[in-house]
Amino acid sequence: MMKRSIIRMAMTLVVCAITISCAEKRIEVKPISGTIEEAFGLESASQEVRDAMASVTLDDRYENTFEDQTKGIAVWSLMRLNEEQSSEGMGIVVVKDGKTTAFPDIRHGNRPSARYDAESQTLWLACGEMEGTGIYVERLYQLHINDDGSANIVQSIDPYDMQQALLQQLGYTIDGQSISFYNENRLLCCVTDTTSNMGGFDEEPIWVGEQLSYDLSDEPIRVLCMPGLKYVTGLVLNYDVMPTIVADVEMSPETSFTISNIKIKE
Repeated sequence: MMKRSIIRMAMTLVVCAITISCAEKRIEVKPISGTIEEAFGLESASQEVRDAMASVTLDDRYENTFEDQTKGIAVWSLMRLNEEQSSEGMGIVVVKDGKTTAFPDIRHGNRPSARYDAESQTLWLACGEMEGTGIYVERLYQLHINDDGSANIVQSIDPYDMQQALLQQLGYTIDGQSISFYNENRLLCCVTDTTSNMGGFDEEPIWVGEQLSYDLSDEPIRVLCMPGLKYVTGLVLNYDVMPTIVADVEMSPETSFTISNIKIKE
């Protein structure tokens, strides 16, 4: 009986020692950096774009962005002013039940998307605010469709503001070549970088802001963010092994917007 008691006491001490050791090993989750340094603000279209959209005729200068015939609504993007002159990505037209509303000051970019919620009479637009090699950044617009078919902008999310909201909740740790991403202190995923010719990770290795877009396919709307990896050498962020982080987006007049349910896109 004494031997069994001694063994039980010894096992209890071992378990206690392991528990204390684990409790003392705290994970230091570091903050992620943001590439967007300030708010974009809302643009103003050139006078040429305004003149072209003063009286809208949906001819071959426009490209159909979205259409739902059952709900009587369509969105068109102004692509060019004439045969020689581009619209520089500016100009959106909303048509609802034959009523046309022009928005020359909305930058649509190269691949805008839209979705219409008939119940709330809300039109969602995700438009390219900044595009380039390795860069795609969208602004989310919320438009209201009035009873007469006209449309007006309720609000939009500046990419800088969305970046900052993500930075408040995301973090990372690095162990060798292994990178772990966290939502506050909740582990999201781990990835392993195998790059060996870039001099190692930079002092600030993880950045977000260059890849920021929206999924409008269903409720709730989701923001998609892919972090980039920065090395000691090289000015371009690497996205080869990086995950896509997604979060639900909710917009309201009181709080502008909130994000929740952060996870990794499958």
